Amino acid sequence: MSALGLGGMPVLAAPMAGGPSTPALVVAAAAVGSYGFLPGGYRSAAQFADDLAAVRASTEDVGVNLFVPDDGDVDRAAVLAYRDRLAPELERAGLAVPEPRWADDDDWQAKLDLLVERPVPWVSFTFGLPGPETAARLRRAGSRLLATVTDPGEARAAAALGVDGLVVQSAAAGGHRGTFDQHRTPDDTPLVDLVAGARAATGLPVVAAGGVAGAGQVASLLHAGADAVQVGTALLLADEAGTRPVHRAALADVAQFPETVTMRAFTGRVARGLRNRFSATYDAAAPAGYPTVHHLTAPPRAWAAANGEPHLLHLWAGTGHRSVRSGPAGAVLASLVP
Repeated sequence: MSALGLGGMPVLAAPMAGGPSTPALVVAAAAVGSYGFLPGGYRSAAQFADDLAAVRASTEDVGVNLFVPDDGDVDRAAVLAYRDRLAPELERAGLAVPEPRWADDDDWQAKLDLLVERPVPWVSFTFGLPGPETAARLRRAGSRLLATVTDPGEARAAAALGVDGLVVQSAAAGGHRGTFDQHRTPDDTPLVDLVAGARAATGLPVVAAGGVAGAGQVASLLHAGADAVQVGTALLLADEAGTRPVHRAALADVAQFPETVTMRAFTGRVARGLRNRFSATYDAAAPAGYPTVHHLTAPPRAWAAANGEPHLLHLWAGTGHRSVRSGPAGAVLASLVP
């Protein structure tokens, strides 16, 4: 068991928002002595409550992850210009060009209220830190806290808040990079070095995340000072994952999708996924504008998922995507234990 007490094995299941991390995946992780984190991102408070109840029907060993709302400035002119650039793409798919949605806190307060009323052992945060009052409220309810960080400065800020541990995420991770400032493009410091830097800066326990594809990498990260390693891409093809069929097929199509790249094209935040036509065509023009850009591209992404079109869909994946295998989630996690 890690120093954090997160299950009996050092490999954990990451919270992959948007579908892949289902309640069944979290339960499967707990069943083999791992620990899974249920994503709250992109779920209404009611949906999140249902997901949490589904997990708790089988286990209390569950963490949850919340997206911290971004209260920074968005360049509205840049977002509107990007919408105009995307308009022909939407029209070709028979879709209306949406009006920008400038505000969206992802049901933040309602989810916090739920977690105070029905506390879980662990709450993790991505895209920033909660305020001190929110952190104290969750602690009083009985939860321990983790913060996703991408550099020593963010790690120190999280330590100052009094979190119990850090999820240290490298640029190799699939999906969104959890930077506090969405306008910053994070560097590509190797995960081993980020782990060592976060430990040196704070002394806090560390969960390492980003591009992990084999037991050898897990062993190296544990040797570097990580208390546990969290994997997401490795579980995208798991039986219990809610990964869309078109996304599953793209992961297996090495000839058409040989590489991952970082991009803002789909959401306005830096994220890593398989390079496709949409990312190649629009990324250079994409502004830092999350979550408004996320909502602008939601209609074509939904259309792409329904119509099996991988070139209009965000195909999130980390650098270890070629090692992804199908099968039970428990077996995938066990295969990564040194």
